Amino acid sequence: MADVMIGIDPHKGSHTAVAIGLSEEPLGELRVGACPSQVGELLAWAAAWPERIWAVEGAAGLGHLLAQQLVAAGERVLDVPPKLAARVRLLQAGDTNKNDPNDALSVAVAARRSTVRRDVAADDHAAVLKVWAKRHRDLGRARNQAACRLHAVLCDLVPGGHSREISAGQAARILERLTPSGAVARARCELAAEFLTDIRRLDAQLRETNKKLAAAVRASRTSLTGIFGVGPVIAGTVIGDVRQVSRFPGRDHFAAYNGTAPVEVSSGNRKIYRLSLRGNRRLNHAIHMAAITQIRHKHSQGRTYYDKKLAEGKTHKEALRALKRRISDAIYAALVADARQAAARGPEGPGGQQGNRSVSRAAGSHPKRRLFGQATPGPATTLRPGTTAGPAPAQPSPVRQRRTGHSSPASKKTQPTT
Repeated sequence: MADVMIGIDPHKGSHTAVAIGLSEEPLGELRVGACPSQVGELLAWAAAWPERIWAVEGAAGLGHLLAQQLVAAGERVLDVPPKLAARVRLLQAGDTNKNDPNDALSVAVAARRSTVRRDVAADDHAAVLKVWAKRHRDLGRARNQAACRLHAVLCDLVPGGHSREISAGQAARILERLTPSGAVARARCELAAEFLTDIRRLDAQLRETNKKLAAAVRASRTSLTGIFGVGPVIAGTVIGDVRQVSRFPGRDHFAAYNGTAPVEVSSGNRKIYRLSLRGNRRLNHAIHMAAITQIRHKHSQGRTYYDKKLAEGKTHKEALRALKRRISDAIYAALVADARQAAARGPEGPGGQQGNRSVSRAAGSHPKRRLFGQATPGPATTLRPGTTAGPAPAQPSPVRQRRTGHSSPASKKTQPTT
């Protein structure tokens, strides 16, 4: 371990750094403005401690650019979750005020004491997937918002409004049939026409984003899209948020990270497990959409597993949670297999997950039986089970099946927590 740990509390306009020694005593403090010379100033100040490690609070948030610049300069950088740094500050003895130097000190102490350290790696192709997956989510939310506002206006123009999900074509036909009488009705029609224009613009942007995201997923050479119900949107969300699957020792840790593992709330001799609302909710929502897609297709083996759980006396939500956990295990196995293939290919281009070179890690990471079937080449064009001519090519994980387009979260107005 390095002699000096430098904690950084990043902000939009400035960054505060505090260096501590092995006994956690403060060695120095520096505040720099968020400007092009921020890294040069920090490195010049830290030159007195050659054996140093940087700890940035929220290296995936406000501290992302600074952390990436330090990594590019050859420095070792750790990512410290804000909650962990806050707990350290609150548990410190005495009256610790909330200010930037104390926050930076807490970040350094948290990184020093933590037994599990997460190194910040340089942005790779997974960052590209994260960019376009986020863009897709933002456009989907904006589209849903415009559609809801259009529904509200139509309720004032048409008795009962429009009872179902509305498309741009349906809205245009409704507005064409309207004959406004009076200034108020004309104003509402004009407002509805503006919402219709917004929907058409957002639909076009969503189509372009889907194309870019699909191209980025193909370039990643991932096998995630071989899992039934996982399309480019879900695959991009998973890879963009996971980044390095090697930070998960096993599928149980991955399930705890995405919220598909139950949480133990036992006390004394009573052992109780409840639904987990922790973890990465974006990943949980992506897995939820894949599970819903499998349930909707009766020929899928995921639907067979779901029906089996219902026959065992499980409720719909309990069976859905069990299926989501199986999908989580399948996704983890695919990510591990992608990491092995990426490590075997070497740095020849984008693709796969970094950091996992262990073949044994993939063994046993999913059920022996085929839960999701076997993949067929190319995207599916029918909802009926596909067949292949001759034996299917060998896959690194037996959790493959034909892809079903992209199960886009954009069509949902809220993210379920089941």
